[in-house]
Amino acid sequence: MLSDKQLLRYNRQLLLPEFDIAGQERLLAARVLIVGLGGLGCPAALYLGAAGVGELLLADGDHVELGNLQRQVAHGERDIGANKARSAVEAVSALNQEIKVEAIETRLTAAAMGALVSRVDLVLDATDNYPARFALNRACIAAGVPLLSAAAVRTEGQLALFDPARGGPCYRCLYTESGEKTALSCSESGVLAPLVGVIGSLLAMEAVKVLTGFGVTLRGKLLVMDLRTMDIRQLALAPRQDCPDCAHLNP
Repeated sequence: MLSDKQLLRYNRQLLLPEFDIAGQERLLAARVLIVGLGGLGCPAALYLGAAGVGELLLADGDHVELGNLQRQVAHGERDIGANKARSAVEAVSALNQEIKVEAIETRLTAAAMGALVSRVDLVLDATDNYPARFALNRACIAAGVPLLSAAAVRTEGQLALFDPARGGPCYRCLYTESGEKTALSCSESGVLAPLVGVIGSLLAMEAVKVLTGFGVTLRGKLLVMDLRTMDIRQLALAPRQDCPDCAHLNP
């Protein structure tokens, strides 16, 4: 049962017929892990906190630097030198003190990922390196938890929902570990600030849809866009029969 304060806070969402009070109650009961509180994780955490996700676990072992402030909107100049997860927790809590927000201020090992993933209903991959993404993928498959993964560089971004336990491909069906050395990075290739805001906001939107059953999700699809030309596409994805991570789920 929503309180009078919650009815007022979330009233714009409650007005949506397909969302309504039931959708808000699902959000308030949900637990989400966001790994990476940089350009993508910052807007995702802020919007999920504002929207009323009941519990957010924010994980990042890095510290805020001046060069982050161009695009990582949960951090400010006073946060330089602070842990990114801790800074993001403070920013989210300033928006919504009713939800629970926890900082995990270390780089996650595979074992730590498994323990955290088992505590949540959904994982958001906002990391910036392939080893972390592959490890998250394996942890989510083992726990049967959906994984939303986003990436952004230059003016290009992408987003997908991986949930092989309920059908469809996993992250490694799309990307093999042999291709990690060819990946582009923002530190080498650059990125325009609004791009990560757009992709991070879409990450939060997809999370809301997955958690509440609202709308149509990106299950089995890859959303790709180039904001320089406003070219936006959806590509169909299929499971790899020889995928070393999820083939056992698709005999």
